[in-house]
Amino acid sequence: MEKGVRRWVVDISKWDPSPQEFSSALSILPQHEHPSISRMEDRIRALVSRLLQYSLVHEVLGIPFDEITINRTVEGKPYLEYDKVGWEFPNFNFNVSHHGDHVAIASEPLCLVGLDIVSCVIPQKETVLGFVQNFSSYFSSLEWDNIVNAGTCDDILVEFYRYWCLKEAYVKAIGSGLASGLDKVEFHNTRWTGISVKINGEDMREWGFWLSEMGKRHLVSIAKGHPRSATESYKRTLKRIDFNEEEYRMALHLPNVDFVSRTVEELISVLHPKV
Repeated sequence: MEKGVRRWVVDISKWDPSPQEFSSALSILPQHEHPSISRMEDRIRALVSRLLQYSLVHEVLGIPFDEITINRTVEGKPYLEYDKVGWEFPNFNFNVSHHGDHVAIASEPLCLVGLDIVSCVIPQKETVLGFVQNFSSYFSSLEWDNIVNAGTCDDILVEFYRYWCLKEAYVKAIGSGLASGLDKVEFHNTRWTGISVKINGEDMREWGFWLSEMGKRHLVSIAKGHPRSATESYKRTLKRIDFNEEEYRMALHLPNVDFVSRTVEELISVLHPKV
């Protein structure tokens, strides 16, 4: 199953396409993807996100590009529609994220996977304390105390983003578009290793979390959880929900591999070698 564990990232600060180059890259993708990308204010990140999804599915699963169908749940979580994925990937799924200079994708063969990237910045004309205060209702009292007592203003900002990044990865793993109730999702850690979560005070031992730095003040988090934790709409896209404990534990403890840097040009060549 380890082949299904992938982590890719693109630094979009290194890609500055002309209008013609952007249109050429967009033309590679299926037609139904074009309108949503073209409407987005952040078109480059949206395009690179789609290129990552199609490239990873093609490379890992070997599905011909013209047979790949990626749809989205009502909450907006992308999923692969394909009935011929082999037994070694009983629940192949992926998640994407972008913030700042980075766009990334993570995949898992069985566990739900959630991914979030944050750039540790604040909006112009805001103070750190004023900015983080806007989000206080999303944290438990323990988390909030750890944030506001982290040290300098910069320490506070980074601590805030660590917790926020993990909460977002959890929400994205289960396929929820809602951030309500996040104060009940409480993270515990030892110097940001051995990360665990309590939900409504209950230890959730079927979940695993990883948090790391990605350079240029970016943080990235990965969440892995049991398929039965998915929202109902996302469950309907999964091949299997029930696994015995040995199967699930084996999948949960697959190595969390490092992120591999990819370029836009590499992704394009995977999908359209002649371009």
